[in-house]
Amino acid sequence: MLKSVFFFGNGKAEATRDDRDLLGGKGANLAEMTNLGVPVPPGFTIACQLCDAYLASGKIPDGLPAEVERAITRLEQAADRRFGDVKRPLLVSVRSGARVSMPGMMETILNLGLNDDTVQGLAKQSGSPRFAYDSYRRLLQMYGDVVLGVPFADFEHLLAAKRLTTGAKTDAELPADALITLVKEYQALIKTVTGKPFPNDPREQLWGAVEAVWRSWTLKKAVDYRRVNGIAEAPGTAVNIVAMVFGNLGDDSGTGVAFTRDPSTGERRFYGEFLVNAQGEDVVAGIRTPEPIDQMARRLPAAYEDLLRTQALIESHFRDMQDLEFTVEKGKLYLLQTRTGKRTAAAAVRIARDLVAEGMITKAEALQRIPAKQLDQLLHPVIDSASRQGAICKGLPASPGAASGIVVFDADVAEERAARGEAVILVRDETTPEDFHGIVAARAVLTARGGMTSHAAVVARGMGKCAVVGCDAMRVHTANRRFSVGELEVAEGEWVTLDGGTGEVYLGDLPTMPSEVMQVNAGTLSPEDAPVYRGFAELLTWADGQRRLKVRANADTPHDARVARGFGAEGIGLCRTEHMFFDGDRIHAMREMIVSHDEGGRRRALAKLLPMQRADFEGIFQAMDGFPVTIRLLDPPLHEFLPHGGEEAKLLARRIGVTRRELMRLVEGLRETNPMLGHRGCRLGVTYPEITEMQARAIFEAASSVQSRGIAVQPEIMIPLVSTVEEFRHQRKIVDRMAALVKAERGVDVKYLVGTMIELPRAALTADAIAKEAEFFSFGTNDLTQTTLGMSRDDAGRFLPLYVERGIYPEDPFQVLDVTGVGRLITMATRDGRASRPGLKVGICGEHGGEPKSVAFCHDTGLDYVSCSPFRVPIARLSAAQAVKA
Repeated sequence: MLKSVFFFGNGKAEATRDDRDLLGGKGANLAEMTNLGVPVPPGFTIACQLCDAYLASGKIPDGLPAEVERAITRLEQAADRRFGDVKRPLLVSVRSGARVSMPGMMETILNLGLNDDTVQGLAKQSGSPRFAYDSYRRLLQMYGDVVLGVPFADFEHLLAAKRLTTGAKTDAELPADALITLVKEYQALIKTVTGKPFPNDPREQLWGAVEAVWRSWTLKKAVDYRRVNGIAEAPGTAVNIVAMVFGNLGDDSGTGVAFTRDPSTGERRFYGEFLVNAQGEDVVAGIRTPEPIDQMARRLPAAYEDLLRTQALIESHFRDMQDLEFTVEKGKLYLLQTRTGKRTAAAAVRIARDLVAEGMITKAEALQRIPAKQLDQLLHPVIDSASRQGAICKGLPASPGAASGIVVFDADVAEERAARGEAVILVRDETTPEDFHGIVAARAVLTARGGMTSHAAVVARGMGKCAVVGCDAMRVHTANRRFSVGELEVAEGEWVTLDGGTGEVYLGDLPTMPSEVMQVNAGTLSPEDAPVYRGFAELLTWADGQRRLKVRANADTPHDARVARGFGAEGIGLCRTEHMFFDGDRIHAMREMIVSHDEGGRRRALAKLLPMQRADFEGIFQAMDGFPVTIRLLDPPLHEFLPHGGEEAKLLARRIGVTRRELMRLVEGLRETNPMLGHRGCRLGVTYPEITEMQARAIFEAASSVQSRGIAVQPEIMIPLVSTVEEFRHQRKIVDRMAALVKAERGVDVKYLVGTMIELPRAALTADAIAKEAEFFSFGTNDLTQTTLGMSRDDAGRFLPLYVERGIYPEDPFQVLDVTGVGRLITMATRDGRASRPGLKVGICGEHGGEPKSVAFCHDTGLDYVSCSPFRVPIARLSAAQAVKA
């Protein structure tokens, strides 16, 4: 058996941070801190692959118990205590640690090794029976919940009753005799629920905990977290077994969570929270509302100075903002964990820029530090300042943004109502990892307890969700489905609005206003008054300097084109002309054209549409100011433009001089069984060449007009849904003829390209022939995915989530490009097309053009550009830079 257990302690470890894939992030970083000389309690890590083996077989892998026993012996020597010894008992924590950080999603058990005998030794050794029994009741509660399946709430009810009968306001105020009684009550509860007593053998406890941590890899919250964050299912989690240090030994002890920089704003200041006389779960779970970290200077001054020095050392070594967990035992500091800290988009941008300015990382490294999708947070709206009246309460601003929704009080209800399309705000006394699916579904999270480093705060920040936590004035009455602030009560289903930037909570659905970035883009705010925008713009300038791939936008109107240019689009990769036909009087002319009985009638209707199309194209060419504009000729089936009954049908019948019955007969005649594969795209142009003529004329007249005003134009005319080179050749002849005609009429020579949209497998397979006629390819990945997979994206929502959940597809192929199937067609068509026409321009224009993994594929495949919606252009710019390998 290969080595599976890796020890760390006394300043030396058997691994480093480079062993993340083997030992998970927590184990690798504990080893790295040990080697760095940071005070870390001794311990050992069981490798991630053992989790996979256990889950596959249901058995502890052969050879592992003996290896663990050898590690326990080393741990006993390092800690100068004995596991299970009555006089000097060694207690350990058992914690998960995946390769990619999954905060709070898997299980932890503290104080393992206590029983009715060792608790006496701990009490004598520490001189504090209260501390010993507080530790014991924590073990019983955590082990009972995690390993034995006793409901956590049952323990909490006993604990709350004990506070009530003793008059204690917090758990820390419970006296020793109350804790001794509580331990007996917990033991009785475990025996009642499980039918067995709590295991007294420390080794039985240990293996029960290890197996529970392995099993926690499959918990719903963990599976959901991996799905939402795109984390691989293998390898599973490592298990970290570490000698306990105690923050609940009295007022000279404590525990806390801290960040080396502010995770909300990115400001370079030590940021965090701590509790005196507590263990780590008290802070993370929000069981008690902690104190700000700077108060530690007053309560535990020597340990605070050590912490300041240590956090600076760790950040400098890891060269990124770190999230630290620490414990102070009798005035001595211990680090229990470090990991790269979750942060908001604004903080991510600021931290990346500052680390470059401080000489800690390069610009190329800075670009890799920011998840490209996170930039979307900077475009989210904020509460309109004019509507800020009468906040009902205020908590801690844990994660910025603004969100409105109806109040719900549990995660399942949040998920159910959100699935029905409702906007929900999850309100909890405090959240736990079991609430993760509700946080995913909710627009925002509001809690009565917890601090800036509580579970709700950390998870919401990582997901870009608005969150307000620790709202002390609020009382949550979950059983009654309401919360109260003083005399005011808010029931489930009522609307509230949260401001995650200020921590304020308002009644009702408050209006919002554009974010700072959006205001600058719209020209309503000066960049000089927008520090977040300036950081955003500088980061994207760095990205532009590194990327090879061009980024265009899908835009159908001059307004969309201007927005796209504001976000840095380098042209339009898809202008859908059909969207222009739905506005105002245009739809009437379009409908007249469709229901005309002959070519003459169609041409008369098209003559009405020509000036409208021309004006639209002029506006788009002007907005793009010399950048290329790819215009797709008419694509959808004609029945989509027609009314299917009602008042609109009556008006159209009157307009074209037919009876309503005759009109509906015409409409029914155009209806298709499978319109996605029916009479659409270039097939319309072949059947009705006058449509292609009108659109081509409008494009060339608009281009001639704009070019005559001294503005450069680069029209690229795209023939849609081509399956054979003959279709393309037919349509190209019409386009070239209209170009020559307009040139002769206006005397303006407009340079243009004619290409095709590759959205059918046959077009990809015959790309070499098509490229002999076409000057560019644009892969329409939305339809190419449908036609390759034989799957309608409108209907696949009924089963695709299940496919992804069961691993049939690794991801939704309509969101993340199917590299294995669709990607192979793109690679083949690009290669074959360029073999026929060297220098063939190639891009994609489906929504995949703004998805980071898909953008990376396009870079690796050698495409020239991606095109996406205007608001995803920043994501595509950063993704394209990240795709460039150092």
